[in-house]
Amino acid sequence: MKASDVKTLTQDELTDELAKLKKEQFNLRFQRATGQLENTARVRQVRRDIARIKTINRSKAAEAKA
Repeated sequence: MKASDVKTLTQDELTDELAKLKKEQFNLRFQRATGQLENTARVRQVRRDIARIKTINRSKAAEAKA
């Protein structure tokens, strides 16, 4: 997911996407622990997407507050 794609989302959509990514991250951790994880790069992608969404969500909140 690119930052330009994330910036076009609303606050509610960002929250929903964040919850979805957190759930995927949880599942990936379990897959890694049990040795079933095939795409190890996906863990890094999900982690960065979560950080990207949190950053943009926080900047939108600061804009709304100001």
